[in-house]
Amino acid sequence: MNQHIRRLRPLAGAARRLAPVARVALAVVAAAATAALVAGCSKVPDTLKIGVAQPLTGPLGALGQDLLNGVKLAVDELNKAGYAVDGKRVTLEVVSVDDKADAATGKVVAQQLVDSGVVAVIGHLNSGVSIDTAPIYAAKDIAQLAISTNPKFTQLGFPTTFRLVGNDTLQARAIGSFAATQLGAARYAALDDGTPYGKGLADGAAEQLKAEKKEVVVRKSFDDKTVAFDALAGELKAAKVEVIVSTLNDFQALALIDALRKVDHTNVRLLGGDTIKTTDMTRGAGVIQGIYATSPVLEAKEFTTGKPFLEKYVAAYKKPPAYGGHYSYDSMYVLSAAIQKAKSADPKDITKALHSINGYAPVIGTMSWDEKGEQRYGAVGVYELRSGGWELRMRSDRW
Repeated sequence: MNQHIRRLRPLAGAARRLAPVARVALAVVAAAATAALVAGCSKVPDTLKIGVAQPLTGPLGALGQDLLNGVKLAVDELNKAGYAVDGKRVTLEVVSVDDKADAATGKVVAQQLVDSGVVAVIGHLNSGVSIDTAPIYAAKDIAQLAISTNPKFTQLGFPTTFRLVGNDTLQARAIGSFAATQLGAARYAALDDGTPYGKGLADGAAEQLKAEKKEVVVRKSFDDKTVAFDALAGELKAAKVEVIVSTLNDFQALALIDALRKVDHTNVRLLGGDTIKTTDMTRGAGVIQGIYATSPVLEAKEFTTGKPFLEKYVAAYKKPPAYGGHYSYDSMYVLSAAIQKAKSADPKDITKALHSINGYAPVIGTMSWDEKGEQRYGAVGVYELRSGGWELRMRSDRW
């Protein structure tokens, strides 16, 4: 018996030496089991749906598609990087709809997004559409991140409205201030296209001009399709207008420039909103004394980190961005961080997290909102049409 005991003692010693290894193995198994249990009990689903509502067809289709492309590019990167919420790997899925730049259509597709179970929406482009769809998202606590600029969007009283850029109040001050202090004129005209965006922006610019002790001698509203401007050109010449502040669309501005040429009143400068900051406007270069545009959507190339984004965008879509794809790209990254901060797929929790986050935006640097959902660091740039392209003259967030 003693011999058997002696033979077994070495085995017992080996067992004691193996005990730490066994304990580690058991700990690993236990940890894996716990992780599996936590994942199994997680309230975060395997897939999170992100809504994108933009005009994908029609005259503004290129702009809307650009905004959608920005979101898709960010989502692809996040998914490839192993995006996780509260320790759980999650797949982000883009659900896109075409609002056709129309408020009635916008309300229909907004409800479709809500019904599909999206946790947040990046949309819309047009202020009128964003304003009319806001109550639909708010009813389900779904955050709405819009590039729309009309101040009313964030004045509706909903905690779900978030603006990605500076608003029209800031842009109106930029237009009025630049026109008054940099263009050195005495007699001004203010024209708009009759839309909520255009009329509000032109009214604000006219008020700023008056505050700068400048005279607005012609104030006119049109619809967003008018191109017959011969009578207006005659009126502008008779009033000796030196600077035209305009929120007309690019094709309307070009028609106006042609009418001014016909009445020989080309010693005039035109300062518009972002609806004229297009490549088509190059056709008007050299006809009048100068063409300028303001925009709260700063170009990606203006940021130090814009070049890598532009390279990735062109590689993915075989063309450069048309408008604000870098803003929707950045907003998706900030939204993804807010979801992680909330540790939840509940839209209400995500909305709450967005209000408290100072999110890293890969291109523009940061996105942060005040209590109304206004972008804290929104800026407006002023551009001049020169040498066949738009060149930045100045930009500020404190016009």
